[in-house]
Amino acid sequence: MGELRDRMEADLRLRRRSERTCVAYLRCVRAFAAYHRRSPAELGEPEVRAFLTHLVEERRVSPSTQGVYAGALRFLYAITLRRPEVSALIPRPRIVRSFPAILSPEEVERLIATAWSAKYRALFMTAYGAGLRVSELATLEVSDIDSARLMLRIGVLRAYWHEARRPGPYLFQGTRPGQPISTKAIWHMLRKVSRRAGIMKPIFPHTLRHSFATHLLEAGVDLRTIQQLLGHRSIRSTVRYTFVSSAVMARVQTSIAARLARHLETCCATSSARPGGAFSP
Repeated sequence: MGELRDRMEADLRLRRRSERTCVAYLRCVRAFAAYHRRSPAELGEPEVRAFLTHLVEERRVSPSTQGVYAGALRFLYAITLRRPEVSALIPRPRIVRSFPAILSPEEVERLIATAWSAKYRALFMTAYGAGLRVSELATLEVSDIDSARLMLRIGVLRAYWHEARRPGPYLFQGTRPGQPISTKAIWHMLRKVSRRAGIMKPIFPHTLRHSFATHLLEAGVDLRTIQQLLGHRSIRSTVRYTFVSSAVMARVQTSIAARLARHLETCCATSSARPGGAFSP
């Protein structure tokens, strides 16, 4: 499916899908073609259903993984192959989303302080301070830093850069010259540092991004601003942070209670002003 793969990749990039999505979708469609040993252009809804059934019943993939495969096949048939009638019949699995772990500001501070190298202190601080995805963090380039406008924590990054002084365009270099640090290396170092810091919560690189958004919300920053900072296409992705923040929930509950109290107070005052008092007919 060489030509078809190239067309699908071009369609994905034209629609500005992330690199991670491009890689995942192309891998899913390649697995679909391998399963049937035929080009997807020759297949239809029965073959798609058989493949998805195989994933669920034989490979026992999770609902989220099934959703990625289904999304890839919907894109393939709706956009690349221009067969929307097939795409419309591909089921969407029901996914129960769990709330992510959120670090407190004190835990974030402890995590950063526990990192034993300037590189990882700068890396964790940048991830949290800018709310970056791990892929964005790993491929951050020196040219992305706007020192005049202080768009990132320049002091920490400059100290790290003076200490490291490694050539190449990437701010956080990997073990291979000229290559960025791998997301896997970030994940392993974050887990190691979090254990040393005594943080028992399940932590992933995305945890710092979740914490960044939640702390902004708790500080009173509006959802639209947070949406822009996180780069969410839909406000629905940002709204879910309101459900994981106890401080926000408490503030909402207090606000509702205050409005209810004012409403009851107004009702009582109006009722008392009528002839016969509050119990008049």
